[in-house]
Amino acid sequence: MSGRDNDQWVRPLGTAERDGWQVCIDASLPGWEHTSLYVAELAAGGARTLAADEWEHIVVPLSGAVTVESDGQQLSLQGRSNVFAGPTDVAYVARDLALTVTANGGPARVAVCGAKASERHTPSVARIARENVPVEMRGAGLASREVRNFGTPATLDANAIIACEVLTPAGNWSSYPPHKHDEERPGQETQLEEIYYYELAGGPEAVGYQRVYGTSERPIDVLAEVRAGDVVLVPHGWHGPTTAPPGYDIYYLNVMAGPGTERAWLICDDPAHAWVRETWPGQAVDPRLPFGGKR
Repeated sequence: MSGRDNDQWVRPLGTAERDGWQVCIDASLPGWEHTSLYVAELAAGGARTLAADEWEHIVVPLSGAVTVESDGQQLSLQGRSNVFAGPTDVAYVARDLALTVTANGGPARVAVCGAKASERHTPSVARIARENVPVEMRGAGLASREVRNFGTPATLDANAIIACEVLTPAGNWSSYPPHKHDEERPGQETQLEEIYYYELAGGPEAVGYQRVYGTSERPIDVLAEVRAGDVVLVPHGWHGPTTAPPGYDIYYLNVMAGPGTERAWLICDDPAHAWVRETWPGQAVDPRLPFGGKR
């Protein structure tokens, strides 16, 4: 477990800045094709624009409120005080459309998730209200985590993008058991590359860990210490666990897409650890969930 591939697939905060974005992950990176992520800190009234291209996007307020302008429409997103305060409303923008995000009423931090889309989706601009975001309690016991499915196929009609937020209480394990989605096997697995963007609670020293590993045929070796603002890229291979040490809650934003025609999150567990799922029915979900209070 050397983490010998960290330099290629881990982008600590400050190493992926470009064009006014605090984080800029896109297909200009070697070996990266299907997903993108832009994160910006905006002063009150500050704005960022993405040009029209072959990518569809989901705008996710991380903190503060924003307005999204695209295709002659203005969508107001109320946002939230921080990612641990609860779900947020989001905006979808189809490919071939430029978009502008503006901080509304105060400073804001915003993420724009992207996926390469084969065609322009209809409706081309849409808002998912906070109250319509399904919140799932996944796992049990020390593997309990909260998943906010604002950009999954069951919630959002889109061409290629799949996105969600995962929150893991301090001391728990997430993205577990380790799983992969790097082959097209109808009904069993879809080929998706994936972005993990991290936020943590517990102060500037808050830290977590993520593991990504492959097979002898397709090796990858990532063992990353992650802090707020860091990004881990998963081009293929088993990924998990993400661990939240005692004292530090972990949030990550996932963005997924791939070359297949089916927009679906179909995964395969590592056979060595798949048995862990069988222990969940006998355990309670962590009572600290959901973050932001009961819904």
